Amino acid sequence: MKMEQKAINTIRFLGVDAVNKANSGHPGIVLGAAPMAYTLFTEHLNINVKDTKWINRDRFILSAGHGSMLLYALNHLSGYKISIEDLKNFRQVGNTPGHPEYGHTDGVETTSGPLGQGISNAVGMAIAESHLASRFNREQLSLIDHYTYALCGDGDLQEGVAMESMSLAGHLGLGKLIVLFDSNDIQLDGEVKMAYSEEHKKKFESIGWQYLYVEDGNDLNAINKAINRAKKDLNKPSIIEIKTVIGYGTSASGTSQVHGSPIGEEEAEKLRKTFNWKYKPFEVSEDVYEHFRKKVLLRGQRAYRRWNKLAEEYQEQYPKEYGLFESFINDNIEINLNDYSEIANTPQDATRNISGKMINKLSEKYLNLIGGSADLTVSTKAKGADGHYSKENRLARNINFGVREHAMGAIVNGMVLHGGLKVFGGAFFVFSDYMKPAIRLSAIMQIPSIFVFSHDSIGVGEDGPTHQPVEQLIGLRSIPGLNVLRPADAIETLASWKIAMESKHVPTAIILTRQNVKNQKTTSHEGLAKGAYIVSPENNKAEAILLASGSEVDLAVQVKNELEKLGKDIRVVSMPSHYLFEKQTLKYKKEVLPKSVKTIAIEMGSSFSWYKYTQNVYGIDTFGVSAPLNEALEQYHFTKEKVVEYVLKKLA
Repeated sequence: MKMEQKAINTIRFLGVDAVNKANSGHPGIVLGAAPMAYTLFTEHLNINVKDTKWINRDRFILSAGHGSMLLYALNHLSGYKISIEDLKNFRQVGNTPGHPEYGHTDGVETTSGPLGQGISNAVGMAIAESHLASRFNREQLSLIDHYTYALCGDGDLQEGVAMESMSLAGHLGLGKLIVLFDSNDIQLDGEVKMAYSEEHKKKFESIGWQYLYVEDGNDLNAINKAINRAKKDLNKPSIIEIKTVIGYGTSASGTSQVHGSPIGEEEAEKLRKTFNWKYKPFEVSEDVYEHFRKKVLLRGQRAYRRWNKLAEEYQEQYPKEYGLFESFINDNIEINLNDYSEIANTPQDATRNISGKMINKLSEKYLNLIGGSADLTVSTKAKGADGHYSKENRLARNINFGVREHAMGAIVNGMVLHGGLKVFGGAFFVFSDYMKPAIRLSAIMQIPSIFVFSHDSIGVGEDGPTHQPVEQLIGLRSIPGLNVLRPADAIETLASWKIAMESKHVPTAIILTRQNVKNQKTTSHEGLAKGAYIVSPENNKAEAILLASGSEVDLAVQVKNELEKLGKDIRVVSMPSHYLFEKQTLKYKKEVLPKSVKTIAIEMGSSFSWYKYTQNVYGIDTFGVSAPLNEALEQYHFTKEKVVEYVLKKLA
């Protein structure tokens, strides 16, 4: 048996045996796609398993994340920190979860489970590579010069998020993005043709991709030639459709039976006879390890040494640029808000406007800040600097995502995962629903993506209930590990950006108003950093605490002033971040919200997320209405007079 075939069959049987042992998993893709993945790893992929964060490594994304054992087998053989014991414990608590998880298993570039997200992350990585290359590369000295590869299946290409991302990639001409398409015509419920009949060549060429075709998924030479051809076209991203047989070699090959179920021990023994495979489950021949050591590990280390030598030359010739490069990679940002205080010197303004001004100022100092909006920069004010990023201008920092919120969230995550950049994406808050899977994944991965949302309440007014967020705040606040910040005014907005920019492991959602809000004299950076704090204390002994976020903080202060005229002693607490408040000491939390004092939460949205702090919530538990701002506020009783009336009833 040739070494290439022996190595491929090792990958196949590690996958089959691990899925059988777990009695759970997807063996079909491992059996069918092993040859293409093997060819990519041994002939093309430049990685250094001893320095997995090397900034100029090639990226490989298994977008078809259900085939995780394909990736784990490859990474084990390549020398990553994945042992045979880890493979034996596939899908158990430990190192090899059911779908690849970034930060959990060595060599995994992103958490890819929901189909379409991985390929969209890959688009983000390719954008990041092209932007950093444009900023730092000099003639004969390319600090950033790598490819981004993804392996996807039929299911990926049916997801809307994938097609949004691929459309943008084609428009931007991301020539160093290469997708291997495991085209086996089978999905979970049966044959692909039951649900999908598009012509791939016409489809992908029409959106600006180079389309290549390999008729036999076991033809290593043809696969290798196709990847080489894809690498040569730097003006277009490439997709290589490789025809494979799912569950190759089994009695259920070519059927959906082998997509998502173990093949069983009896079938595995038959497969061993079919492939003349004499090794026991999880047994790997030493010559296979040696083969991978030469073809992957040593080749990658040679590339790594060449890059280090190049980096030394670069540092000698361009010390200033290299210093900037290191600052990008190290991500050491500390924001002194005194440098931005003039932005807050206004009696009132919409927090979206303050945020936009802050982005502009931050961009002047932090050249690694990049992002844009989903065709909404005019409204969200979330716009990058230095012109529009395009195939002609890779150095620009405003990304026109187009009307592609799904893709924007996943692309932002991919850019962050690449490293070297602080990345934001902006949209109307109600459309965070479109981005929810990507936001959720950013929290699972613990990466500092920044999501900027404006038009945060029924204050949107005339656009009506389709554009007025009601349940979105509770939705995002319920995501573990996501810091949702809803600033009350300019000071809190600046502080929100400080939190987002300095974050290293926590994604941030900044929720902003369309309408003007009064800038309070007592809001503070330090208070926001604690999640909740007293912005207007009681005079003697508080009879009630008004708890609010965003624009409702000013409403709470107005209500307090009216109640004081009636002899009531009231405290107002701003709670811009439930996430940060929960991280404070129990003593601090009791000082801000003592249980002995009646607390009333006020927010122009669903009441659900406030019941942790009080049973008295003045919220909106219906959808909004199409009406001018003040009429909408009247309609839903968010006026000073109505809230005063409510508080008095509660105090009575």
